[in-house]
Parts: sequence; structure tokens; C-alpha cells
Amino acid sequence: MDRQQHVELMRRIAVVVLTYNRAGELRRTLDKLLALPVSPAIVVVDNGSTDGTAQMMHSCFAKVRYIRQARNLGAAARNAGVLAVETPYVAFCDDDTWWAAGALERAVALLDAYPHVSVLCARVLVGIEEREDPTCTAMAKSPLPCEQLPGPALLGFLAGASVMRRDAFLEAGGYEPRLFIGGEEGLLALDMAAGGWKMAYVPELIVHHHPSSLRDSSTRNKHLARNALWVCWMRLPYGAALRQSWRILREASRSGILKPVLAEALSGIPWALKHRRRVPPQVARWHQWLHG
Repeated sequence: MDRQQHVELMRRIAVVVLTYNRAGELRRTLDKLLALPVSPAIVVVDNGSTDGTAQMMHSCFAKVRYIRQARNLGAAARNAGVLAVETPYVAFCDDDTWWAAGALERAVALLDAYPHVSVLCARVLVGIEEREDPTCTAMAKSPLPCEQLPGPALLGFLAGASVMRRDAFLEAGGYEPRLFIGGEEGLLALDMAAGGWKMAYVPELIVHHHPSSLRDSSTRNKHLARNALWVCWMRLPYGAALRQSWRILREASRSGILKPVLAEALSGIPWALKHRRRVPPQVARWHQWLHG
């Protein structure tokens, strides 16, 4: 790739990195991104870290744009990153994930070629063993119709391993702050699909994920279940919402988290119903094909 092609490519894509109290992991991710053959603009959105992240950014990565939130906004902090860039496409990663060489260039080419596609979800390789993330295995088997798409059709994606069309992201409203972290992609994906956008899994796009040891898996699992319940009642037909709620609560019971999930979910149901906007019938059918 010559210099002119490189400059043109970088006018088309930027990377938004979300972080919170993981300065060490963030340093590794930024080193990996800055070492790519192409040099995309990078925006780090910090959810108010207190572990020295700000000092590290100013001293070691002064050329990387750094946005520090006053408090932890969870996934919704990514919205600030998207607003801060002007490129038509935005690649997302977290502080423990990074894009492989060649992936961003290929993503730009695909989004240019498929103007009706809003999201490309990458194949995630986990750890030094580079095991395929089980979610990717499931996405590869998606039963949704995939005509005129660069890969299997999706009704969801991995937030830290996706490239999005910026206009589609903003049109759909970005990430909902109340969902915080844990399945936050579900609502955004349904709203994009309701707007007529398509999403695809493209395994040739590679993201590396070295899971941080600084993870609160218990809280995240509760949020996953709670958010799934809220999204059901915000977007699905009532019958489908009932069926999905029963399935989610059954799984929460098996995991031993039914009581806190039910308490949190019920407290937010008035808010969810206030923001209810039913998806088109075709999108509801796709959801049923995927989730039963």
C-alpha cells in the first residue's frame, strides 16, 4: 500500500477503545494497534479510571486522543468516542482486545462494497492459544438469510470486536446508558435491524482477546440476564417477550442468580415499557429463529 492509499484509508476508519482501571492491558492494546501496518486514528474513552490510566496516557501515548469520563458510564461511554471521530467507519475494541494486521483495511473494503451493512463482527481468537470464541462458532452457523452479505447474517454482534458504519450507529442512538455493561449490544442491534440495516459475521476479520484478570464475572452475568429481560420488553411483541423472559429466568435460576436478576429487572420494567418501541415483524421473526 502506497502512502496515498494509506492516507485515504485512514480517512475512512478510526478505532475507539473503551477502558476502565486496566492501565496495563490498555498499554498492551495500544502498542498492538500502533504497530499495525496502517495507522488509524485511535480514541481511548476512559470510564473514570483511578489506577493511573490518565497519567500513562499523557506520558506514553500523548498522540492518542484521550477522553476521560467523570464517572463510569459502562458501554455508553463508547458514544463519546464515536462522536469524537469523523470517519465514516468506526472499529471498536476494549482494553484487552486488539485488531489483527489487515483486518481494518478489509473491513473498509467490505463496508464500501456493501452499503446496506451497518456492522461487521470479527472472529475473536482468545489467549495465546488463539482459541476461537464460542460466540463466533455460533455466529458462523446463523440460520438467518445472508444473500448479498459478506458473511453469515446476524442480529447481534460483539461490542469489542466490531466495525460499524458511524451514521448507522448514531441513527440508532448508540448504546443505552442504563444497560451499562453486559449484553449492551442487544438493544442497539435490534434498533439497527429495525432501521433496515444488515449485520454480518466476517471470520476473515480477526480480533485478539486476552481476557483481563480484572473481571467481575458475577456482576456481568447478572447484568447480561437483566439487560436481556429489559430488551425483550422494550422491543419484542408481548408473546415473544414472555417466552424469552421465561427462558432467561430459567437460565438465571440454574446459575444461582435468579433473585438479584429478578429484583433488578422488575425495578426497571416501568422504564423499559416507557421506552417500548416494537420491532418490525420480520425482525421479531429473526429473533425467534435465533432464540426460540
